[in-house]
Amino acid sequence: MTTTPPGTLTIRNALIFDGETRNLIEGSITVREGRITEVGRDVEEAGKIVDADGRTVIPGLIDAHFHAYALSLTAAKNETGPLSYSALAGARRLGAALNRGFTSVRDVAGGDIGLANAIDEGLYAGPRYFFTGPALSQTGGHGDIRAAVDGGCFHGGHMCEVVDGEDELLRAVRNRFRTGATAIKLMTSGGVISPVDPIRVPQYSSAEIRTVTEEASRRGSYATAHAYSPEAIRHSVLNGVRCIEHGNLLDAETARLMADNEVYLVPTLATYDAMARRGEEIGLTEIGAAKNREVLNAGRNAVVLARDAGVRIGFGTDLMGELEDEQLAGLRLQCEALGVYDALRSATSTNAALLRRDDLGRIAEGAFGDLVILDGNPVDEPSVLWDESRTRTVIKAGQVITRQ
Repeated sequence: MTTTPPGTLTIRNALIFDGETRNLIEGSITVREGRITEVGRDVEEAGKIVDADGRTVIPGLIDAHFHAYALSLTAAKNETGPLSYSALAGARRLGAALNRGFTSVRDVAGGDIGLANAIDEGLYAGPRYFFTGPALSQTGGHGDIRAAVDGGCFHGGHMCEVVDGEDELLRAVRNRFRTGATAIKLMTSGGVISPVDPIRVPQYSSAEIRTVTEEASRRGSYATAHAYSPEAIRHSVLNGVRCIEHGNLLDAETARLMADNEVYLVPTLATYDAMARRGEEIGLTEIGAAKNREVLNAGRNAVVLARDAGVRIGFGTDLMGELEDEQLAGLRLQCEALGVYDALRSATSTNAALLRRDDLGRIAEGAFGDLVILDGNPVDEPSVLWDESRTRTVIKAGQVITRQ
C-alpha cells in the first residue's frame, strides 16, 4: 500500500454527504496540507484533481469497536502469542480497514502506542488509531480466558488484563494514560466467547467502576464498558461510564437512562451476524454459539430502542480472526436497523463526537481531509456502502490511498 505525496487535492463534480446534513449537496472539496479548506459550488480548483463524476463523497468512516490484535476467535491465542507477531498481523488488519474506507478506528481491547506511532511516522499505511490498551476484567470476568477446569494463573495478555480491587484498578488506569491510551475499557458483563461468565450478570462492584470512571474523567477522558444486559448497562451508567459497547439486551427503560445520562451506544451487529453464518467454519464452541444466538436475536431491536429513546448511536464491528472481512457488512446491518442516513451519521460524525474530535467525521472547513468516494449514491443505492466489488477511492489527510 502506498500513498501519493502530500499537497493539495481537489475533488470536483461530487455529491457530498457532510456527515451531519440529511440532504446531499453538489459541489467540490479542496484539501490543503491534510485539512479541508473549501467545500461548495464555488471552490477554486488547485493541486491534484479528482473528478467524482457525480458520485458521492462521504467523510472517512470510523469503526469505534476495532481489535488490531484479535487474530483468532480463540482468546488464548490472542492473549498469549508473541507480541511481535500480533503487532505485524495487527498492522495488516489496520491496513485492510483503511482500504475499506475506515480512516479512523478505536481499538477497545488492546493496541499500544507503538502501533499508533508507526502509522503516524508512515512506517505502514493505516487509519488514525485510538486505543485503550488491554481491557480491564475482574477475575472470572469476560477478559479472563480460563475455563472452570483450568488451574493455572492468568493475569492478562495483549487484549485483556485481570485486575481486581480499587487500588489496583487505579494503578492500571494511570498506567494506560501514561502509555498513550485515549480511553479506558471495562468489562462489566459476560461475553459470547468467554468461558465462565453468564452474559446478564453485572461485573465489577460500583466502587471499582467509579474508581475507573472518576480517574478517567479527571484525566479529561472517559471509560467505555462491554455490557449486554439491562442490569449490567444500568450498573455501568450509574457509576459513570460514558459509552456502552454492544448493548444487545437493552430494554426501553435502560435506553432512557442512557439518554438521560448522555451515554453513547456502540452496537456491533456485524460480529454476531458473521458468527451465526460462519460459526462452524471458525470453530465457535457450542457455549459460544448459544450465547451468540441470544445476543444476535436482540441486537437490532436494541438499536431501535436506543434510537427511539434519543441515545447517541455510534458504529463498531468487534470482528475477530478471519471474520475481519465482514467489516463493511456492519454498515449493511446498521442501515437495515436505522436507515441509510442515521447509519452514515453513526459511522462518521457521531463516532467523531464520541472520540471528542470535531476534526473527524465531517466534510467541513478545518476538518481532516479523510474522505471516501463511493461508486454511486447510497441514498438511492445503499449497497455501495458495503459491496466490495464496487470501486471506492479512499483518501486520508488529502492523500489518495493506493492498494498494493
